[in-house]
Amino acid sequence: MKPEITTPTSECAPEFALRLSPTPRGARLARLLAAQQLRDWGVAGPAAEAAELVVAELANNAVLHGRVPGRDFELRMERAGDRVHLELSDARADRRPSPHPSPEEGGYGLLLVAALATTWGVKARTVGKTVWATVPL
Repeated sequence: MKPEITTPTSECAPEFALRLSPTPRGARLARLLAAQQLRDWGVAGPAAEAAELVVAELANNAVLHGRVPGRDFELRMERAGDRVHLELSDARADRRPSPHPSPEEGGYGLLLVAALATTWGVKARTVGKTVWATVPL
């Protein structure tokens, strides 16, 4: 599978998007390519690390809980001033994420997202859902 990448369309609102296979390799690539895009935008340090962790968690969730055979997941990033808006879309509308206050084994991911992002949520799509987060820079 070849990822589809959209390059920044303007200096004011750089945007990045790609589709990846819903596999552990696809989730890993999402984090690596998001990290590279943040570097290209000049974002470094704790802000870049926070955004990378959010992408990693949301991509992992898309692979584990949003996978539909034959359907990719999509990563979209937009830098706007002092923040980066992240979106991970998958094909499973019926599996909406919700943080568990006392996770048993694992399950801390959305608590991490909530701690690192100023805001996050879920929105419906024609097919599937999009989990989004805004991370301050």
